[in-house]
Amino acid sequence: MPSTVLVLDFGSQYTQLIARRVRELGVFCRIVPCSVTPAEVRAAGAGALVLSGGPASVYAGGAPTCDRALLEMGLPVLGICYGQQLACQLLGGKVSAAVGRREFGHATVEVSDAGDLFHGLPPRLQVWMSHGDAVEGIGADFEVLASTASAPYAAVRHRRLPLHGIQFHPEVHHTPQGKAILANFLFRVAGLEADWVMADFLGQAVAKVKAQVGGGKVVSGISGGIDSAVSTLIVHRAVGSNLKGIFVDTGLLRTGERDLVEREFREHFRVDVKVVDAADRFLGALRGVTDPERKRKIIGKVFVDVFEEEARSIEGAAFLAQGTLYPDVIESVSAFGGPSATIKTHHNVGGIPEDLGLDLVEPLRDLFKDEVRVLAGALGLPDEIVWKQPFPGPGLAVRCLGEVTRERLDVLRAADLVVREEVARAGLERSLWQWFAVLLPVKSVGVMGDERTYESTIAVRAVTSEDAMTADWARLPGDLLATVSGRIINEVKGVNRVVYDITSKPPGTIEWE
Repeated sequence: MPSTVLVLDFGSQYTQLIARRVRELGVFCRIVPCSVTPAEVRAAGAGALVLSGGPASVYAGGAPTCDRALLEMGLPVLGICYGQQLACQLLGGKVSAAVGRREFGHATVEVSDAGDLFHGLPPRLQVWMSHGDAVEGIGADFEVLASTASAPYAAVRHRRLPLHGIQFHPEVHHTPQGKAILANFLFRVAGLEADWVMADFLGQAVAKVKAQVGGGKVVSGISGGIDSAVSTLIVHRAVGSNLKGIFVDTGLLRTGERDLVEREFREHFRVDVKVVDAADRFLGALRGVTDPERKRKIIGKVFVDVFEEEARSIEGAAFLAQGTLYPDVIESVSAFGGPSATIKTHHNVGGIPEDLGLDLVEPLRDLFKDEVRVLAGALGLPDEIVWKQPFPGPGLAVRCLGEVTRERLDVLRAADLVVREEVARAGLERSLWQWFAVLLPVKSVGVMGDERTYESTIAVRAVTSEDAMTADWARLPGDLLATVSGRIINEVKGVNRVVYDITSKPPGTIEWE
């Protein structure tokens, strides 16, 4: 078993980032509810614990907490923000509202005792703070390692236990030396090894699927995206011809997507894939609908109906493979230890009903998206799938504002293809999160060939992001935008105006609907 770090989740928006950073450093990491018990920690083979941040105040009634015994097990512990405050409070310190001393944003930490945690780092560090409470007293069992002008206990160490606490967030990119601090904790404080290797995971995942499925038949929903592709190929390595892939062509796909799936899975990987042409069914259900939420609900319902019909037609099918990722699993459990109010249903093949009677096979449920990309490369998937930009479940329906018709989709596909081709030609695909065209329900007057036109408008959208939680509009080169605009107007019949969306998220969203 590789070294394992458990992150106790107290509800921070950055909890997933902690796990990702630890894994990036080569150490396997799992997120667990803060209610985890010492017995469960021992059973997991944990080599260290990280206490996450959180939105609550540790001194408030009902605030999430953890068993003090976890801090006294002898395992190395790193408390971050709320985690630091809770550890200090549980071990005799005092936490209170930081009246006049709140810190949100950049701050400078002065390191007074480098020790192991700040080994090799300069004495002044730029960090990211986000706290309205602060440690007010640490008691005799703690010593100060670093401070800021507003936080005298920005970093502390327990004198007897292998426990460190820091008020700032090392996991966010706004703390430039954050990854080095985490590395010092993992390797110098905790003495762990960087033994989390994706090549090893592939063999383990195949063996696990074999053990679960045995000689049973598996149905795999293929969406055209990387998650379902990698999941399908792992299952195929495990069960071979006992796998049946289903790809539903909704009529809402981009140019070339159906051909790509058929070519790669049937010809290159020799996976048996049934392509279901359901475009008429989807477009018929969408006729006359303009409200974006109604579009999404209709598409989801039709997709489930179509997939269910096809799955039931496969004789002897007993399992359903899905490309569920670790963030999906995390978000299905609350930070306070119980089930969340709403379990996510947007897995790769949609909200498949429980009465379908198929057991789930989810070989990627321990991985983040960036780890799936590494695995995809190891499986031999082409770059056009490995680095494919995220695509909304409802497809082009939510980029075709207003009514969704074949004619309007054809215009949108043609414009979107131009955007994708020119971004690729400029070599910017790896630096962007998403880039696409949107067909607006707006017409405007133009002049083409000395004649008046009154035609449609295309909006071009390109954003940069790390995780889609926030995004900034991409500063594409002016020459690139000029080329995109010129090609769309000259090549896409029915369009006489192109605009560029310069809205970030927030306040906007990445998609328009």
